[in-house]
Amino acid sequence: MNDSHVILVGAGPGDPELLTLKALKAIQNADAILYDALISEEILEMIPTNCKTFNVGKRCGAHKMKQNEINEFLYQMSLRHKNVVRLKGGDPFIFGRGGEELEYLQERNVETTVIPGITAAAGCAASCNIPLTHRGYGNSLLLHSGHSSFGEFEPSHTDKGNQTQVFYMGMNQAAAISAHLINEGHHPDTEVAIICQGTRKNQASQLGTLSTLPAMAEEMKHLTPGLIILGSVVGLASAQQQRLSTEHESLNSEQELLSA
Repeated sequence: MNDSHVILVGAGPGDPELLTLKALKAIQNADAILYDALISEEILEMIPTNCKTFNVGKRCGAHKMKQNEINEFLYQMSLRHKNVVRLKGGDPFIFGRGGEELEYLQERNVETTVIPGITAAAGCAASCNIPLTHRGYGNSLLLHSGHSSFGEFEPSHTDKGNQTQVFYMGMNQAAAISAHLINEGHHPDTEVAIICQGTRKNQASQLGTLSTLPAMAEEMKHLTPGLIILGSVVGLASAQQQRLSTEHESLNSEQELLSA
């Protein structure tokens, strides 16, 4: 085993203030950093100027490197640098392929540790006041990948009860997701939220239903990355929005009466 150390670091959903202290320390002490396309500019600005950086990001239809190439490049960097950070969006082990990279490095006797990050499901939901679980509304949580290794949506087991479902990387598969769930027996009026650029300054979100999901995704496709949340818990955010809107309208009416 060489004396290098590789750290798989979860950078969270994008807001630099959601980066953990341990992740920040790893970034500041790194000799080389391999980062994903989803890492925000604010977090990249925290990288020391004397640190070597490599963009190995993968976006839909635009891969700088294939995963097997990233694995090998990460290993080669460990032979040249003492402290190597693999900076990944969200959490390395939740649809981040961190497990594959860890396995590859361990097979080659590279000392590797993992620093977890706030996954997109938690960060995006919180930013829109959507509780992923809530007594009486959501008593279980299911995380899906919106596409498989074959590039198509592969449904996992779903529950039509009080279950919250979150779809990562599902914007391009929104129509297939909607059709599959409705065919499985989910009501077309099941509440759905799409959150794009979650926790960032340019965050955008839209609330709708399972039947309107394809149209929502089409309207927001230019704002990716996007996350889809489905379940009764979304209705809590919708109710809050309506309540705030009513209070705002009432306040405006009172101000108009006072100024009349």
